[in-house]
Amino acid sequence: MTDLVTGADGLPRCAWGASTPDYAVYHDEEWGRPLHGDDALYERLTLEAFQSGLSWLTILRKRPAFRLAFDDFRIDRVARYGEADVARLLADAGIVRNRAKIEAAVANARAAAELPDGLSALLWSYAPPPRAARPESFAAVPALTPESTALAKALKKRGFRFVGPTTAYALMQATGMVDDHLAGCHVASGPARDGIGA
Repeated sequence: MTDLVTGADGLPRCAWGASTPDYAVYHDEEWGRPLHGDDALYERLTLEAFQSGLSWLTILRKRPAFRLAFDDFRIDRVARYGEADVARLLADAGIVRNRAKIEAAVANARAAAELPDGLSALLWSYAPPPRAARPESFAAVPALTPESTALAKALKKRGFRFVGPTTAYALMQATGMVDDHLAGCHVASGPARDGIGA
């Protein structure tokens, strides 16, 4: 598989984005587009943490169930979750039932609720300057960067869990803090969006 492929619709896209219909929609409409908003970014942070060790496609397909289970990722609501909510989530077959990740999601909501300027402001303060050009191949796309390492450290210092430098970089990619669509991909750098995306 080459790094850039042309789909049946005639559009060139990053190869991973052409591998399944679910990925095509996510790639074309959401991934890499600048996203702002505390709850929206908390959702992405949470899902990236749940993805650790799993396929992103698994998380993407379970996202509607995650949204239902986690009150649409409303920070103010999840921050109030107690042990009964953790037990409820552990019994929910629609999501990934991992106690450490569920407890991290609750702890992260509490940490986000404590941020004086909000989660969006904190995360975006670590976004690097835009690159001069998009990467030519997947080999040129890093797994982590100095910015993602610094972001992970800042989050850990504030009580966030399950967000190491690699997860932080995946979050940066997914929310448009960096543009890792490959050169030649049809997806243009998108405008900033507020709120929970598609």
